[in-house]
Amino acid sequence: ADHPDVRLVNPPVDAKVGERVTIPDFNFEGEEGEPYGENKLGKKKVLDKVGPFLVTNKYGVPEFLGRPFMTSGGVCTSPIPDGTVS
Repeated sequence: ADHPDVRLVNPPVDAKVGERVTIPDFNFEGEEGEPYGENKLGKKKVLDKVGPFLVTNKYGVPEFLGRPFMTSGGVCTSPIPDGTVS
């Protein structure tokens, strides 16, 4: 069987512990201004809808629709170029 490489997305060294990762110009929060809870994520099939658009670019930067994963410390990275994020 084919076993793809699995690596973690890395926050920038200046990111704060516990900080949310954001995507410029996107708001993924629920109706109450808070992230969707685990139960709601499953019911709404959020990950099924956005999953195909979560990729890493040729430089290993994780992106959603061409926009990088960000923190206050800068752009997140991945050691896998041209991959998928799950």
